[in-house]
Amino acid sequence: MTRPSLTDVGLLSTVRSGTPVEAAVSDHAWLQAMLDAEAALARAQARLGLIPDASAAAVTEAAHADRYDLASLAHRAREAANPVVALVTELQQTVATTHPAAADHVHRGGTSQDILDSAAMLVAARALRLIHYDIDRAVHSLARLAATHKNTPMAARTLTQHAVPTTFGLKAAGWLAAIYQAAQRTRTAMHSLPAQLGGAAGTMAAYHEYALLDGASLEHGSPAIALADAFADELGLTTPLLPWHTARAPLAGLAADLSLLVGALGKLGTDVLNMARTEVAEAAEPAGDGRGASSAMPQKRNPVLATLLVSAALQMPSLTATLLHCLPSEDERPAGAWHAEWAPLREALRVAGGAAHTAAELCEGLTVDPDRMAHNLQLTGGQVIAERLVARLSSAMGKAAAKKHITVLTSAAAKGKGTFAQRLAADAETLPYLTDLSLDDLLDPAQYLGASGELVDRVLQHCTPATAAPEPAQN
Repeated sequence: MTRPSLTDVGLLSTVRSGTPVEAAVSDHAWLQAMLDAEAALARAQARLGLIPDASAAAVTEAAHADRYDLASLAHRAREAANPVVALVTELQQTVATTHPAAADHVHRGGTSQDILDSAAMLVAARALRLIHYDIDRAVHSLARLAATHKNTPMAARTLTQHAVPTTFGLKAAGWLAAIYQAAQRTRTAMHSLPAQLGGAAGTMAAYHEYALLDGASLEHGSPAIALADAFADELGLTTPLLPWHTARAPLAGLAADLSLLVGALGKLGTDVLNMARTEVAEAAEPAGDGRGASSAMPQKRNPVLATLLVSAALQMPSLTATLLHCLPSEDERPAGAWHAEWAPLREALRVAGGAAHTAAELCEGLTVDPDRMAHNLQLTGGQVIAERLVARLSSAMGKAAAKKHITVLTSAAAKGKGTFAQRLAADAETLPYLTDLSLDDLLDPAQYLGASGELVDRVLQHCTPATAAPEPAQN
């Protein structure tokens, strides 16, 4: 009997299955990031004259994930509770096969957490580039929808009921603003991800000692500080103020920012689900071969993209909570808290990347039905304008009395005693005060949109990238 593959392809994680982020956060990607960190450490030491350039070149040459048995490393990681120890042994052996003298320069002064934390930041940076590419696609599409439907009336709904008229443009602008602003936070985080280089307990002692043995001078301070700068530069990360072995804000903060972004995407999904209801039918997802099919009901075309966005938004808080729980790490290296971060961080990046890719597809293909929106606005026979009548009657009747009187008319209409418009037309008490507009104009939803158009313009001015969505950055 053939042993089944143990590869996780997302069978139970449909929000990210088959999306670009999968490769960016896979086990292979993490292994490559750890090897990149090891190679960067060697190159940084060579830049400072601490090891020969040939040694750095040899380590870099050996630092290719395809050369290592991923499953074996994963199983051996249990021996040290992290994968770096086994990887360093493998890397040293690989380097020694062609450059024996360079093997001793692998992981020189390093500790497992330096490599794995730096690798985590590399994986995050690479995943974030993909996420932001898809977010930019969604933002551009939402901006187009907001501009196109700036003046398309629809019913606003509060507590599931018709409230007052709004526009679909303003609804799309609300999605746009929330997603854009959340993405600004993750974009800022992406450009400030820190490298990790603290040594065994955050003192950088081994890096300092090896540098002195290699002939470094103390004239300008500890050579370990210069090494941290060179290491971060090699990785394209920032140099932290201090090693952050037990100061875990970089991971927890990133997860929190990702939660805000995915939550904003979840709001988009929730609204599309409601608009796609059979009895509402104001919007529809882009069609695709087999998309939305039911295993039982042949007539169904379920809004699966929006469903995936809501699913992602519901998953993210618990992933973030785990990383937040790891903030109070004990001493200079925690037992368990550090180890608990890796899986939820990877899953948070997976979920966010899958949600961003899903949102881009949804926004680019979302169709709206202005005629259906207009139809739905008339379902209450003019009651959606009741607030306007209260405002217009307040000066003559007083606000409380006007609201009470209009409530009587709406209640009668709700009981089937004519439509609200009919009740109003026959109401001798209010008609004398409503002479500046015809009843048709007064009850026209398109004439009670407030500042919605200007609000859309404000969002478009502040939340739309100046250029078209870029091509995704390569890993």
